[in-house]
Amino acid sequence: MNSAALEALDRTISQKEFAEIVGLSEARVSQIVKEGTLTRGDTGAEWIAGYCEQLREVAAGRAPAAGELDPAQEKAALDREKRMGQRIKNLRDLGEYAPIALLTRVLASATAAVSAKLDALPGELLKVVPDLPDEAITALRGAIARARNDWVSDTEDLQVRGELEEDDEDEEPPEDEGAD
Repeated sequence: MNSAALEALDRTISQKEFAEIVGLSEARVSQIVKEGTLTRGDTGAEWIAGYCEQLREVAAGRAPAAGELDPAQEKAALDREKRMGQRIKNLRDLGEYAPIALLTRVLASATAAVSAKLDALPGELLKVVPDLPDEAITALRGAIARARNDWVSDTEDLQVRGELEEDDEDEEPPEDEGAD
């Protein structure tokens, strides 16, 4: 260690000086200060001790290296995902939850069935009332077509809103009121 580095141990040093002493870039030293490992105003010796402590923590696996996730935070996130997965499975087993894709298919199937029934109404009505004027049948077909188109449009709006909400947040079942 050169004499300038030894002198810096007993006084407050700049990020540039510390970077030169330990062989880091000034940007990395600035990042270490922001992380709280080094405190502005401390002496060079305190910075070196703090930096060495951080290196020991990283080497021991108790602290993340630069750009890595904190092991404790990573484990907590994994545990949360496991709890969410189990909750979804439990709600699905109880019949209280279904994936949006399944609900969309069921709604599409129901829409097709309702549309077929609505389309058959004028013919059924003619069987019951054979003397029904053509204008009435035409009006009925128009009303049925409008109702069917409105139904399809409304269900498509629901699907589009659901897709937008999925983009905004992860698909999660509702929280149990007594959970956690």
